[in-house]
Amino acid sequence: MDGMEINIHYFRLINDMGKQYPSLNPAFFVIAEYTVYVLALSALVYWFTRKNRNRIMVVCAGFTFVLAEVLGKIAGSFHYNAQPFAELSDVNQLVVKAVNNSFPSDHTILFFSFCMTYWLFKKKDGFLWMILAICVGISRIWVGVHYPADVIVGALISIGSALTIYLIVPRLRVVQKMLELYEKAEHAILPSKSKSKGF
Repeated sequence: MDGMEINIHYFRLINDMGKQYPSLNPAFFVIAEYTVYVLALSALVYWFTRKNRNRIMVVCAGFTFVLAEVLGKIAGSFHYNAQPFAELSDVNQLVVKAVNNSFPSDHTILFFSFCMTYWLFKKKDGFLWMILAICVGISRIWVGVHYPADVIVGALISIGSALTIYLIVPRLRVVQKMLELYEKAEHAILPSKSKSKGF
């Protein structure tokens, strides 16, 4: 089998499970479409703990997402495939989506950018975020909007971007300075009894 045939084979393997186990479809629909709100809430919660390390983590996650999105667009300029539901017959399609280049998966890039960053900063429980990112990646195949290659490439781009940003951004003086200025302004508006710089 060539690359596309392998891609289709594993897409069918996952997507057809929605036909075999239809009772699981609502759960995968929710994971595919609505866990993005969990991710947004997590960033807000981490930010407003007012801990310096958590804020650096959120900043790094944002930088990672931007870098990964740029790299994803570059990758997409070299390869095009539409969503599986637009190219294949009898797809278990649970999400309505416009037809465009689905390579690589933007959803996967978003989740792996943030969740990989969380894992790098929070070794103890960060793996739970990675489990969420993996579940989201699988769910995008399950609901019929991405091929496995779309998800795998999106994940790899984000993981590489997260590692790069993690090694560079926290050491940049300008980032620390901007964060200090923000925290001074925040403290003037929302004073707190004590401000932790810890983990």
